[in-house]
Amino acid sequence: MKLAVTSTGNSPESGMCEKFGRCKFFVIYDTETENYEAISNFGETMESGAGPKAAEMLIMREVEILLTGNVGDKAENALIKGGIKIVTGYTNKLRVKDVVNKYLAENN
Repeated sequence: MKLAVTSTGNSPESGMCEKFGRCKFFVIYDTETENYEAISNFGETMESGAGPKAAEMLIMREVEILLTGNVGDKAENALIKGGIKIVTGYTNKLRVKDVVNKYLAENN
């Protein structure tokens, strides 16, 4: 299973970002391989449509679960259509790896 976390940086040690469409990176954790991969969020710099563009990137990477602070309506619709479960409410006080570990501990 692949989990994506909205992030301020490109590693599991980076801070979590509360904004889905405007985060700098997505850090993706694969529970099967236990590897992390970071991808730049090209939607971040768009004037409009950042959320749906970011959703498209995660759908293409076959992400199954998104861990973030909050998601806008248009992005939410795109993520749901793409089959991605959205888990919100995480704060930027956590590191990416802490968000992943917290989610896995609560859902296993």
